[in-house]
Amino acid sequence: MWTAEFEPTQEWIPTDPLPLEGSVSATIQGGYVAVDQLREALNVTFAVDERGTASGDQEQEVDLRLTSKR
Repeated sequence: MWTAEFEPTQEWIPTDPLPLEGSVSATIQGGYVAVDQLREALNVTFAVDERGTASGDQEQEVDLRLTSKR
């Protein structure tokens, strides 16, 4: 298990697609805008399958499955 914290920014940092040997599960949690930005950034590099969400007043939690884009 890895844990990371990200700060939303308008600056775009390009990345090269990285192949995955299998699928990776990810749970992202935070404010609605931050979660949407991270999901969009992950979608640039990986195939993202949303597995479930839990929403609150100020925050959202989203379970994702990431695989290599084909």
